[in-house]
Amino acid sequence: MSISEEKKTAVPLEKMKWMYSEMVKIRYYEDQMVEVYSEGKAPVFNIGAGTVPGEMHLATGQEPAAVGMCAHLTKEDTVTAPHRPHHHAIAKGVDLKKMTAEIFGRKTGLGKGKGGHMHLFDPAVKFSCGGIVAAGIPHAAGAAMAARMKGTDAVAVAFIGEGAANAGAFHETLNLAALWNLPLIVVVEDNAYGISVPKKASTSVESNDKRAGAYGIAGAYVKDNDPVAMYKASEEAVTRARDGQGPTIIEIETYRFLGHFQGDPELYRDKEEVPGLRQQDPILKLKKQLLDSGMEDAEIEKMEKAAKQEVDEAYEFARNSEFPEADDALRDVFTS
Repeated sequence: MSISEEKKTAVPLEKMKWMYSEMVKIRYYEDQMVEVYSEGKAPVFNIGAGTVPGEMHLATGQEPAAVGMCAHLTKEDTVTAPHRPHHHAIAKGVDLKKMTAEIFGRKTGLGKGKGGHMHLFDPAVKFSCGGIVAAGIPHAAGAAMAARMKGTDAVAVAFIGEGAANAGAFHETLNLAALWNLPLIVVVEDNAYGISVPKKASTSVESNDKRAGAYGIAGAYVKDNDPVAMYKASEEAVTRARDGQGPTIIEIETYRFLGHFQGDPELYRDKEEVPGLRQQDPILKLKKQLLDSGMEDAEIEKMEKAAKQEVDEAYEFARNSEFPEADDALRDVFTS
């Protein structure tokens, strides 16, 4: 099917190129993490063993949510992310070397190796994430309030999974954000499962953008994991927020190609589900749009190579970084 003229011109070419490059970077980063995370965890899976111990939640397939929104953000805008945060962090511009070192538990990491992959903080680009479901939404609202009190046009974005939209923090925060007309955007990534629970078994509405009406705010729904449609919905939401027109809920229908966490046996999914989803790969769709716009294969390959090189350098930096000393466990902590 040919791309419509509307879709061809929906995103400026330079923005589309950035989105594609970032999506390739995110995908390659997560693909590499699959391999690295498995090191030392065989023949019997041991979550505490290997190069990267602990849980690992990867975002393979969910790239459009991050790049479509972050294409409109600056370093002065705040982003909070959940326990599946790598695509948001990369798209927001978090230092990739320090981020990877943090995941590896090295002292050169964002948190000196103490936080791991669910606790990435980069004040330079106002990014943070956490492992508690829905906890980032009130934090983002606080950043939105601070921006308004300072008189800036900065916005705050909270990325969450669709399961988090059933948490009290979601409803309580949106009530106040609407009441106070805060420049807050909540992006709900609907990957169809809250861990292993299907959305239909947990959520009373078809899509969470419909809940916007309960708070008197704007809502938007993005179908088919479409990066271009996500770009346009995000553009409208960010413009509203910067213009003082209040919060927005965006829900994007996205796809998780991997398990909830690495090591997840995925017994709750039909065996044909993921192969079918991979046939709708958003990266391949966006690449076709770039080709349709007149870009040459060689230029696209150059972009891909540069993105992958950046990832390779980040992993090399992390591997070559030192582990913290035992005494470092007592540093940078609150004491009475």
